[in-house]
Amino acid sequence: MTVVIGFEGSANKIGVGIIRDGEVLSNPRRTYITPPGQGFLPGETAKHHRSVILTVLQEALNEAGLKAADIDCVAYTKGPGMGAPLVTVAIVARTVAQLWGKPLLGVNHCIGHIEMGRLFTNAQNPTVLYVSGGNTQVIAYSERRYRIFGETIDIAVGNCLDRFARVIKISNDPSPGYNIEQMAKKGTKYIDLPYTVKGMDVSYSGILSYIEDAAHKLLSTGQCMPEDLCFSLQETLFAMLVEITERAMAHCGSQEVLIVGGVGCNLRLQEMMGVMCKERGARLFATDERFCIDNGAMIAQAGWEMFRSGHVTELSDSWITQRYRTDEVEVTWRD
Repeated sequence: MTVVIGFEGSANKIGVGIIRDGEVLSNPRRTYITPPGQGFLPGETAKHHRSVILTVLQEALNEAGLKAADIDCVAYTKGPGMGAPLVTVAIVARTVAQLWGKPLLGVNHCIGHIEMGRLFTNAQNPTVLYVSGGNTQVIAYSERRYRIFGETIDIAVGNCLDRFARVIKISNDPSPGYNIEQMAKKGTKYIDLPYTVKGMDVSYSGILSYIEDAAHKLLSTGQCMPEDLCFSLQETLFAMLVEITERAMAHCGSQEVLIVGGVGCNLRLQEMMGVMCKERGARLFATDERFCIDNGAMIAQAGWEMFRSGHVTELSDSWITQRYRTDEVEVTWRD
């Protein structure tokens, strides 16, 4: 049996997970939460990660009932993500690998999400919608690469939601996107917003600018409630994602959709995507908050796949990169 420990800390979540041949043995994490109206800065986020990472590591080992000697490989998030938090996690992973005398493996964060989604749902060869705070991509596997069919040309869907949450001072606990989702359920009035799909790509910065400006006017004059704005923003953003995902499915001849990434927890997004899949006679796969939100187990699972197919990262090559494309990685563990 192969046991891999994974360290994830590319944004405001810090997690350590342990995988043994497809079984999640442990997956503790912590979240850096800022006051309403504020985002999380790289330096402060890294400081948070440094303060808790050894505690989370010990929790992961205790929960799994394992010792250092039981681990076969140490995997960590190489990128993409925020520089300072990535460096913090990489340093700890490098140190642990050397102390324990174990191989080290740098993992692409996006591929971690995909491989965890495939493991959890048993999806065979899906068209993947990857949606998070920092990434928005439509992906399909072909010839040893995860090919990007479409993506955001500016900001990610999660970033758009998070930044709107700051405008109307929505709490960041447990996450701004989750709180927007709950408020959107109470919205009854749809506000027209810009809808920007360009071929297979989407653009969210214009929508954000428009709703930031409109929010002050509409709320101050009583033309709508904050819940209406949350509802309208979600409906518009998600409709764009469903459109480009369906187009990718048609191109690939795919009958499966897998939603991964933090925004993938959103039940309204899953519902809208489910309607599209039903109309096409396709199947929708999605995960819950345990695995769609950034976590260590997803890095461990991708690391497990990579390690078993012969990948290792030399210490001299164990840097991080804030920009690490999904399609840069040769996928040697799939047919």
